[in-house]
Amino acid sequence: MSTTKFRSLSIIVLLLLMGLALFFLDRRTSFFDGAVDDTPAVNVIPRPENWAVSIDKRFNLYEIEPNLYRSALPDSEALPRLEALGIATVINFYQQSDASWLSAPQVRQIHLPLRADRITDTEALEALRAIRQAQGEGAVLIHCKHGQNRTGLIAALYRVVYQGWSKEQARAEMLGGGFGGEERLDDALRYLRRVDIDKIKAALASGACSTSPWAWCTLKGWFSHDNKADVPHKSAPQS
Repeated sequence: MSTTKFRSLSIIVLLLLMGLALFFLDRRTSFFDGAVDDTPAVNVIPRPENWAVSIDKRFNLYEIEPNLYRSALPDSEALPRLEALGIATVINFYQQSDASWLSAPQVRQIHLPLRADRITDTEALEALRAIRQAQGEGAVLIHCKHGQNRTGLIAALYRVVYQGWSKEQARAEMLGGGFGGEERLDDALRYLRRVDIDKIKAALASGACSTSPWAWCTLKGWFSHDNKADVPHKSAPQS
């Protein structure tokens, strides 16, 4: 065999080997690609449209409904945002007042310190009434320190009492709404689970300060009424 023929034959063999290599490489890539494509897709549950909508992550600000918002403890940098939302009342569930950051005379401040591990029906009623009454004057912001535990509980109660949500729906938003602090919600969730919503609604409708006739606010009202009844009325001077 001549040198030229041998060289041509070698080139042909080399090309055949390269072709086979590319063929098997392509089959291998297709195999792995197919394996990835065949992996079941993870079902991502869409966020319910009626859940709170995030407005500003800097201080955990969410819109519960068009005239009610929730957040962590704001600061002076949050004022422009709150002014743009038309906030007329700020209800604070944190132990410290809002005087350090809020001085706008047109914004009403309501301070109702709460502790989620010992909240009572009386406190829950006071918070719900404060929100509902303030909404008559404009948009309302409720907050605590982190905007998670105390604020989350009152927001959940608002959902159930005024918006007709079930406790399960409110609990799902508390845990999955993106507010954070889920590991600290045990006390709030415990109260939500045990609270008698029908009694809360009845107390709100009647104007009662508590769901229990033996609550201190109820007993205090009785004593106050009895003391007034015992005070003798002065007779008008006769002419």
